[in-house]
Amino acid sequence: MPLPSFLRSFLAWILCVRRPLPTWSEPERLEYQRRHLKHNVFVNVAEGAFWWVGMGFAPAATVMPLFISKLTPSAWPVGLLGALANSGWLLPQLFTSNFVERLAQKKPIVVYLGALTERVPVIFFPLAALLAPRHPQWALALFLTAYAWHKLGSGLIATAWQDMLANCFPLNVRSWLLAGMVVIGAGIALACAEPCARLLETLVFPYNFVVCFAVCAFGVLMSGAILIFTREPVDPVLKPRQSHREFARELPQHLRTDRSLRNALAARVLATCGLMSVAFLTVSAVQRWDLPDRSAAMFTGWMMAGQMLGNLACATISSRWGHKLTLGLGWLLSAVAFILAAMAPAPTWIYPVFLLVGMTSGFDFISAMLLVMELAQPERRATYTGLVNTSVGVVGLFSPLVGSVLVAWSPSALMSLSAGFYLLAALTLWRGVDEPRRRLERQAFRAPGAAAEQEDGAEGEPVEREREHE
Repeated sequence: MPLPSFLRSFLAWILCVRRPLPTWSEPERLEYQRRHLKHNVFVNVAEGAFWWVGMGFAPAATVMPLFISKLTPSAWPVGLLGALANSGWLLPQLFTSNFVERLAQKKPIVVYLGALTERVPVIFFPLAALLAPRHPQWALALFLTAYAWHKLGSGLIATAWQDMLANCFPLNVRSWLLAGMVVIGAGIALACAEPCARLLETLVFPYNFVVCFAVCAFGVLMSGAILIFTREPVDPVLKPRQSHREFARELPQHLRTDRSLRNALAARVLATCGLMSVAFLTVSAVQRWDLPDRSAAMFTGWMMAGQMLGNLACATISSRWGHKLTLGLGWLLSAVAFILAAMAPAPTWIYPVFLLVGMTSGFDFISAMLLVMELAQPERRATYTGLVNTSVGVVGLFSPLVGSVLVAWSPSALMSLSAGFYLLAALTLWRGVDEPRRRLERQAFRAPGAAAEQEDGAEGEPVEREREHE
């Protein structure tokens, strides 16, 4: 069904798709990228730091589930929160890939459309907390609606954001860039963990959550304002215009012909099934040992510390050995974390659980995204990331809802099941995915031989030249 003409005009205006852009060659793009690299690193690290500071005061794994548990005794809203946290950012990506790949610049989508779809909804988080004492059901509905708007809105611009990063930063900088974003933001949030715990303990409900959500909203809105200053080059590698039907028809072909893509998708799906327990870690611990509300902030501190360690370790290891290794290591850490959670005889065991979950999050944030981007040709980055992330998002939508049923039966069994899924994910990744950088090295090694063969065969049968990886 076509969009109304006024809506098409509005989207064309806000996304700047009718603005004339110069036609650049690849050397011109690389020169612009090199010239503005320091500026873009500073801007995007600052943007990411503010984002993670905001999210550090209201993580979906600790503070948000605790807030929901104050509004209702039911487990399904916590499961719904976990489903949105796991899949909201992932689900819409495939549906925007075809459009994104035809744009020479992705910044207008990320900045201007993202302001409406991703940044504005967080304003309603503290408003929902203010509603909680008199109208808990309305507060719950408003909070979950705003969170769904925020997460799905993030997914609408996600392929454009990932492609913008790939366009602005060379391959060897991307891991350190993403690590810098999280380390600075998580470091500040870690320093604020004790003040946040004091807020949750000393302020009466709901004002303790109002303050936490207000800081979250401030960080997210500031990160959007800073992103405006990114200097993105014009991308010369664009995909020809293609109908949505033709685009959809090609998707199964990508999975059939690319073994690494197929197995990377299977591994990500298994790891997403393992995430079904994350949303229940805080609530289960608080209810099992009758912990005070400040424990949610302390769990957040341990998780942020793990995220910092995970990002630094991931950037160090992946820059030398690639993202396949780091992604698998992160999943093994989560398997250990959930085994500890299943066996925990005392609440002190939960702190290392959140440390390991945070480390996995750090590995996952960098390597899950960049591995798929490296598997793809430049003009197909958005298609590959959209295909994998949307497929994973579908699974992530339902796995926490299954978890909400299993946790009522046995929290320990749920944690053990998550550990099993993470072990299977790591095995599938290591056995079925070729490291993209090794593949590029093999192609570069074969290229001179292919050229010599071409010269030798000039007088006889023409020799088909191997396609060069762009």
